[in-house]
Amino acid sequence: CTDSMRKFTVILLLSIVLAACAGKDEIDPNLTEAELYEKASVNMEKGRYDTSVEYYQALEARYPFGSYSDQAQLDIIYAYYMGSEHEAAGAAADRFIRLHPQHPQVDYAYYIRGLSSFTESQGILERFMPTDMTRRDPGAARKSFAEFSDLITRFPNSQYAPDARKRMIYLRNLLARYEIHAANYLFKRGAWLAAANRGRYVVENFQESPAVPDGLAVMVQGYHSLGLYDLSDQALLVLKANYPTYPYLDKDGNFEYQQDMENEKRSWLNIATAGLLGYSEPIGFDTRAVYAKEGKGYAASE
Repeated sequence: CTDSMRKFTVILLLSIVLAACAGKDEIDPNLTEAELYEKASVNMEKGRYDTSVEYYQALEARYPFGSYSDQAQLDIIYAYYMGSEHEAAGAAADRFIRLHPQHPQVDYAYYIRGLSSFTESQGILERFMPTDMTRRDPGAARKSFAEFSDLITRFPNSQYAPDARKRMIYLRNLLARYEIHAANYLFKRGAWLAAANRGRYVVENFQESPAVPDGLAVMVQGYHSLGLYDLSDQALLVLKANYPTYPYLDKDGNFEYQQDMENEKRSWLNIATAGLLGYSEPIGFDTRAVYAKEGKGYAASE
């Protein structure tokens, strides 16, 4: 019985390997550089990104100093990106930047590198389902922001700079709102100082973000809960001076301190999917919905 199982396993593995090999087109070793590039381009146009990558790689391997080599390296970055292989696209972009720092199109490599991280930060579900991006791991968003910033610093007049700047605004607002979400969670845990520090970080580092008023409110609440009333009052003065209609200020300008920080309202879909989908009304401070309704633009996506 054991021998039979071993034979079956070997046959199954061989079948998988053969099927994988059969799925790939053999590249004619006699193709010229121009012919390889043409076939790669045709496959790219038809959306066969994996196949186009194979032809670009073959071109680069056979003609490393040919007239199509540099362009093939640029095109392979795009092929990886279009094939949703974002890490590979970023790696290919890094390689091009390292090998051709003075190339006239190197700004394109910087741009696609940032765009790959930007798309990766959204994830597959986020692109098709309504989810709160501020509750996701911000690692890829931070990386994308840094990469777009690198592009703009090095090539401020690049044709890709305007789009990069717009995406950086979105990422800035997203990262700021993530800090507010983290502060609200820390409030729930009773970590007042850590929460206040998150609010201060938003105010100091994301000054043009719509999350700033919530950052100030976090500082007011956090410092007050710690008994640091001078710091709380200072943050409150800034909040009232700049955002006099903030929802947690009453008509007399008094701050409405929150007493219950533990009862988070969640929809059945949010509970069933462990917070992945559906609406969740966060504890703490999150005035995006209020200002969005009033047309004030206080939304992380703007």
